[in-house]
Amino acid sequence: MNLAPLTFTGQHADLVPLSMAHHDDLIDAVRDGELWNLWYTFIPTAEGMAAEIERRLKLHAAGSMQPFAVIDSRTGHAVGMTTYMNIDAPNRRVEIGSTWYRRSVQRTAINTECKRMLLTHAFESLNCIAVEFRTHWFNHASRAGIERLGAKLDGVLRSHQIAANGSLRDTCVYSITAAEWPAVRAHLDHQLTKPRG
Repeated sequence: MNLAPLTFTGQHADLVPLSMAHHDDLIDAVRDGELWNLWYTFIPTAEGMAAEIERRLKLHAAGSMQPFAVIDSRTGHAVGMTTYMNIDAPNRRVEIGSTWYRRSVQRTAINTECKRMLLTHAFESLNCIAVEFRTHWFNHASRAGIERLGAKLDGVLRSHQIAANGSLRDTCVYSITAAEWPAVRAHLDHQLTKPRG
């Protein structure tokens, strides 16, 4: 899979290659809701933001991740991060993950549009046969968001990882297949055009 820099432009948000230039915006974003306090997910602290950006950039250099900063079109500021990760080029599979947004833009059109752009590229340019999403069993908001996209639960990896607090993470694995993509695309387009309450 070609990891050349990619930029996606939408009506609500743009996805641009992550860089240290986004550091200050992302510190401001993560402080909106103190997102690092969510025990069932890994979101960096303000103090750990530089290290997290560097970690993602190193994974990009190693060919296993393509990280993006999410730019709010209204403000021009970074409001979160997302990635293509666990890139499996021989099997034409990729995961969309390591995603987080500042609290004030959660449940807005930004996430839907970002997923629409990333899924379009995965299925229509990279010719993926499936795109995967993973989240913690107890991350009910994330699970609901993934299901709203149209992804289906493949299964649960029990005791899959050891969390920072020492607990064992059960990981819910979802996917959208290439055959499902036309219906999912129509669904996402509908979500993006309907009024939000």
